[in-house]
Amino acid sequence: MQQIFFMTIFRNFFWFCSGAHIALLKRCPTESSKYAGIGGTVLFTGVFAAISSSYALYTVFRQPWIAIGFGLVWGSMIFNLDRYIVSSMKKRSHFLRELGMAFPRLMLAVLLAFVISKPLELKIFEREILREIDQKKTQQLQLTKEAVFESFPEIEEKQQQVAELRREIILKEEFRNQKQTEYDWERFGITTPGTSGIPGIGRNARLKEQQLEEARQDLMETRRRNLERIDQLEKEIAVLYENRSRHIELQQATIDNYDGFAARIDALGALTRQSRAIYLANLFIILLFIAVETAPILVKLISPRGPYDDLLEKHEHVFSKYRLEHMTRLEQRTLENITILEEQSRNALRKEKDVSRTSFREMTDAEIEIARKTIQRWKELELEKLSQMEELQSTTEEKADSSPTEQEKD
Repeated sequence: MQQIFFMTIFRNFFWFCSGAHIALLKRCPTESSKYAGIGGTVLFTGVFAAISSSYALYTVFRQPWIAIGFGLVWGSMIFNLDRYIVSSMKKRSHFLRELGMAFPRLMLAVLLAFVISKPLELKIFEREILREIDQKKTQQLQLTKEAVFESFPEIEEKQQQVAELRREIILKEEFRNQKQTEYDWERFGITTPGTSGIPGIGRNARLKEQQLEEARQDLMETRRRNLERIDQLEKEIAVLYENRSRHIELQQATIDNYDGFAARIDALGALTRQSRAIYLANLFIILLFIAVETAPILVKLISPRGPYDDLLEKHEHVFSKYRLEHMTRLEQRTLENITILEEQSRNALRKEKDVSRTSFREMTDAEIEIARKTIQRWKELELEKLSQMEELQSTTEEKADSSPTEQEKD
């Protein structure tokens, strides 16, 4: 029972890795092995991607925990991407249409195979790659030394000056020795083209002795002057040697670090160009990873349509119809709501118009009433004014009639 339980867990996990609908797949026992194999391929592709990226990042950071962490993230991303690619492949009745849908997925799978396989190739050929890198380091170091030597031409110039000064001392010593020999030959009476052949200290011997003393003095002065200059030049050469060694050490530290990811890829490319065996081995490794990466897609592409595909299509068809029906109901409900809102808007507009019309009529009646009252008021005022004028005029006439009578009385 425990064995069956663990087998069921592993089977369901591989089904999950394949991107299959587990509830539907349980109803199709004949499809169980196919999708478990597809899920296992997808899982191990993610595992290979995690290992590959961990090694690649370790060559960059040299920190195992950082490499493992990023490797797990990268492997999870590749696993999820492969699972999506496989789950998006659906069997239909038209092979050409399925092939057209599978083509971009196959291209993506091939690209992922190249990305996953490259770090593992570097690990497989690590010894050969390190040897090639060491050779490149040696060549680069030699070129660097030559370049540094060329950037310090003063060393050679000062060494030549030292050699000339030493050569001058040697020439002076040889000249002194020659004068010593001539003086000795002259004293002992040895006949030569430059001696008299008479033994003893004569005029020629004293002359040779004077020449010998001058040669000794010249040698001592030349030796003192040149040795001082040689000491100064050797100190300057030592400083230049130290600076040159420092430059070489700095360049060598940079060259020693030339073993990163890009350097290894470059070394692998050089090895594949130099050795046909390594080229073929590298090619077969790439083809192997391409086969592993594209296997789930090809299996789903070339395998016949099974009961799981029928159930999946039926499930999607039911969902599509339900969605269509639901959308139709929503549209109908929306149209009804729009109709109700339009009717309410029309009623509100109609009421607003009635209210406006009534208000306009009341305003018009009020304006007419106000105008009538204004006219009536104006009329009354005018009549009142006219009445006052008539009274004033009659009063004036009465005063005019009474005035002559009073004159007559006088």
